Amino acid sequence: MGVTIHPTAIVDDGAVIRDGSRLWYWVHISGGARIGKRCSFGQGVFVGNRVVFGDNCNVQHNVSIYDMVTFEDDVFCGPSMVFTNVYNPRSAVTRKDEYRDAVVKRRATLGANCTIVCGVTIGEFAFVGAGAVANADAKPYALMVGVPARQVGWMSEHGERLALPLTGNAETADPVTGARYTLAGGAVVRLA
Repeated sequence: MGVTIHPTAIVDDGAVIRDGSRLWYWVHISGGARIGKRCSFGQGVFVGNRVVFGDNCNVQHNVSIYDMVTFEDDVFCGPSMVFTNVYNPRSAVTRKDEYRDAVVKRRATLGANCTIVCGVTIGEFAFVGAGAVANADAKPYALMVGVPARQVGWMSEHGERLALPLTGNAETADPVTGARYTLAGGAVVRLA
């Protein structure tokens, strides 16, 4: 199957890119990066050294992913979104030993132009809306919007908004697939 690398892309020595992955125009993958199978990187993407991708991740155009970010499988990164790795940067102060991890759990979506501040975890199937600034953890299935991001609802595994309150106990179905979900104790679970 191999890896597709556009002639304008730069892959530094040491980077690991697994079968089926594609790098388009002007992508730069740093030497310490680890990229799983069937990942796609759009035009102008930068991936730092200490970045790990699971399989089947999709990174749209102009995304910057700095050191200390881990992606599980099937994560979507919208155009021009960005990760930080230092919480309180100053040009005149070296803080490379203060980098904080960010983790994006499987099948999460990060909308266009959103910012993921270092030190947070974005839960499984969570959805960070376009332009949001996520400076705190997002629960699994949470819909996060705004600056700073706040939870306004719940999303299904299919990426549809669920008719569930933020708290309490309730049950609903994905409006497209019919899959059933329950809310209890502040957490959403898909029913078998």
